Amino acid sequence: MLVLVLNAGSSSLKYSVRRFDPDQSLNGGVKIAKGIVEQIGAGDVADHLQAFDIVRGELAEALGGCTVDAVGHRVVHGGERFTSPALIDNEIIRAIEQLNELAPLHNPPGVQCLRAATRAWPNVPQVAVFDTTFHRTLPEAAWRYALPDELYRRYGIRRYGFHGTSVEYVGQRAAALLGVPWEKFNGVIAHLGNGASVTAVNQGRSVDTSMGFTPLEGLVMGTRSGDVDPGVLVFLLRKGYDAEKLDNLLNRNSGFKALAGHNDMRTITEAAANGNEEAELALETAAHRLARYIGGYHVACAGAQAVVLTGGIGENSAPFRARLLAKLGPLGISLDAAANEDATGVEEGLCISAPESTIPVLVIPTDEERAIAEATLALVGAP
Repeated sequence: MLVLVLNAGSSSLKYSVRRFDPDQSLNGGVKIAKGIVEQIGAGDVADHLQAFDIVRGELAEALGGCTVDAVGHRVVHGGERFTSPALIDNEIIRAIEQLNELAPLHNPPGVQCLRAATRAWPNVPQVAVFDTTFHRTLPEAAWRYALPDELYRRYGIRRYGFHGTSVEYVGQRAAALLGVPWEKFNGVIAHLGNGASVTAVNQGRSVDTSMGFTPLEGLVMGTRSGDVDPGVLVFLLRKGYDAEKLDNLLNRNSGFKALAGHNDMRTITEAAANGNEEAELALETAAHRLARYIGGYHVACAGAQAVVLTGGIGENSAPFRARLLAKLGPLGISLDAAANEDATGVEEGLCISAPESTIPVLVIPTDEERAIAEATLALVGAP
């Protein structure tokens, strides 16, 4: 059985195809094709519909005329309605589209790809897998905002959390590496990429997470602000900002881009090493906020058995990992510098903390596409 996974980002479209044989069950299958279309909207590719056409052409060549048996789609925001993966039909697509304003960088391109894929393969079962699903176990004290109840009941304003597919995947791998059953695993998991979040896991369940009603809340990100005093937004409204200007400010022109002038971590790290004060401030601000969250989530998860780093920055930026761990000394965490250098680009998980560290720190590559493929197969079953 061939399962195609489509992962629509704000400016990219990743895909992979996995073959699952009857005796392989849900063990990830065998990846037989993968690719990515980047710089959508900023280069030669105008939008995600054009990117989908490119992917479809690449798939035809890679699969040699074979057709896929199922398609799994990453969808960032599932709102209150979607608590598990869902089989796609027109009504489901419309319901996802209604959530576009809650994840303006990701849900709209995701919806474009959902529509394009159902037109291209109308008889192939398709599944939406939601980033919010894993966080549906948040206790009410964690998901509630201290706002009038009417706003929750009328508009669904609450904390949802994101990156759940990645968090659950790397959390289960961390538990396996430690020899701890997933249902007994307590840990702090940080997904660090252009979008970044951190989650407290207690007994295999999400109990707190840094992103909230939208993917804006929490850590310093590539172009997103993370935590901001709401009074700043009221102040800017009174100064003439409207909703569109605030949206662009917070989602597209903040974070590393605002602090360092751009959002490429490698460039920022090199600039900081060469004495650029803005780049240094950007890295220090991001590490400070992440360390603060990790300390709090160590408490929230009832004592972390591990701190897990994943995502593009978590997996590949040894300098940022070193900067972060230097701030976690009060938790008894210390760095193994050699292991930290070796961890960049590893396919399997690696411990980067020193033997005397009271809490192990693991770098574990995420594989959201594999998790989505497995969730898709579990829902649609064998052909």
